[in-house]
Amino acid sequence: MPSPEPARAAALPSVDRLLRHPSLTALIDRVGRELVLERARAVLADLRGRLGNGIEDDEMKPEAIAAQVCASAEALLQPGLRPVFNLTGTVLHTNLGRAPLPQEAIDAMAAAAGASNVEFDLGRGRRGDRDDHVEAWVCRLTGAEAATVVNNNAAAVLLVLNTLANGREVPVSRGELIEIGGAFRMPDIMARAGCRLVEVGTTNRTHLRDFEAAVGPQTAALMAVHTSNYVVQGFTAAVPEPELARLAHGIQPA
Repeated sequence: MPSPEPARAAALPSVDRLLRHPSLTALIDRVGRELVLERARAVLADLRGRLGNGIEDDEMKPEAIAAQVCASAEALLQPGLRPVFNLTGTVLHTNLGRAPLPQEAIDAMAAAAGASNVEFDLGRGRRGDRDDHVEAWVCRLTGAEAATVVNNNAAAVLLVLNTLANGREVPVSRGELIEIGGAFRMPDIMARAGCRLVEVGTTNRTHLRDFEAAVGPQTAALMAVHTSNYVVQGFTAAVPEPELARLAHGIQPA
């Protein structure tokens, strides 16, 4: 006997016929033809692929297929970011958005979400700089001479090193050459920034004298890295940041 699959495949509605189904015409009016067409083709292809696996006749009716297309489109249109309850025990959870924003910050973001003076100086009536909105406050809070804002630490490190140490040496303790989430490795970030990594000390013990021995005419900066994602315990030593800063202040600029 001939296989029943070709006959059953022929019974499936064409894409054009399926798109004329009332539920899909309504969906097209709401989300556009291209998305519905894509989902219709995908659902029909899935049904053809399952014809030899005992697919029920009811699944092949136009109403059922249209319902599948609607469900597929609705699932695709669901926002990728959704509110969740953080019950992990870790308050600042990297995978759950870290620190929750206060309502004041949420309100400020919503207020600025439309047309706003992001890069326009209203006082002088000409183009401004987006950093103007935050730089003075960051400098006021930290005592820094200048400031900019990026959305992750890897970007901040790359910009600082590229600005201050491009083509020059930067000593770092071997125990701080970490890899952070997203496969960002400190040596790779330093290489992308254009500076030359100088490893000092050992994995578990680094002393001020190690940094002193590494400082030379090509030294641009000394770097301390916060090893937030692991801990070395036992026979360890690290250089306190104030001591490292005093040594760094003696480095001559290029």
